[in-house]
Amino acid sequence: MKRAVSISIGSSKRDKAVKIQLLGETVQIERIGTDGDTQKAAQMYAELDGKVDAFGVGGADLGFMVENHFYPMFSVFKTIQGVKRTPIVDGNGLKNTLECKVQGVIENELSSYIQEKRAFVLAGIDRWGITRSFAEMGYDCIFGDLMFGLGLPFTIRSIKSVRSLARILMPIVGHFPFSWLYPTGSSQEERSPKWEKYFNWATVLAGDCKYITRYGPDHMPGKVIVTNTTTVDDRQLFKKMGAKYLVTTTPVLEGRSFGTNMMEAAILAAIGWKERVDYSHAGEYLKMLDKLVEEIKFKPQVMEL
Repeated sequence: MKRAVSISIGSSKRDKAVKIQLLGETVQIERIGTDGDTQKAAQMYAELDGKVDAFGVGGADLGFMVENHFYPMFSVFKTIQGVKRTPIVDGNGLKNTLECKVQGVIENELSSYIQEKRAFVLAGIDRWGITRSFAEMGYDCIFGDLMFGLGLPFTIRSIKSVRSLARILMPIVGHFPFSWLYPTGSSQEERSPKWEKYFNWATVLAGDCKYITRYGPDHMPGKVIVTNTTTVDDRQLFKKMGAKYLVTTTPVLEGRSFGTNMMEAAILAAIGWKERVDYSHAGEYLKMLDKLVEEIKFKPQVMEL
């Protein structure tokens, strides 16, 4: 049996372990949260290095891949510096392969429901595959990178602007502590609704689950939510808010969808991948991953709430 472990600086309340069949192998996937303790995460990486088949970086990103350019988050790289033998990924591979397919699934399954193509993508740089997917399908998009990432009251209205923002800001932002950009530890469980008018404007809300559960308004009637890493509690919250459909970009396994980092690590564990994954030179790696996604028949899943 293969073993893939996602060590997350997020809340341990979201931990879960599942055994799955993948590419002819049994893979145990485990999500382990450290409640915001980066030192504990670093220690766990070092202790498990060489003892598991693949690592996922949870609750943080090694960096952000926008088109063919990778912008590193240097503070997160410090957490994994003890990893020497086990391959480690943060989900960028699936964000740029599997998540590109989300709009095709929505068009096939929800086209009769979605009458107005308006998408509020809470962080376009972080989910480039989703960003590209909605833009290519003709959606009117608002990207909330400046609002949610930096707390600035400015919207971004085009994929070209998202690309330009990444090129200008990420070389600077990459040196920030990751907790400045994204809720970690117990803060993930807190609600702090903001920018309600943009949530109300959109028919589709897309982005990281913790951004949506933390910042979304109490009432989101009829919305389509596109996200992943969802638990039963998340789905109950979305239903209470009045959302109509939930689209998870990764499969639902025993009641929850795991993060892209976990599922990407599971794929590498299944195929016995041993090499270091370098997202800054990821062309051939992404081609391989895309073929494996097709072989496994992974695709976003639609659920009525």
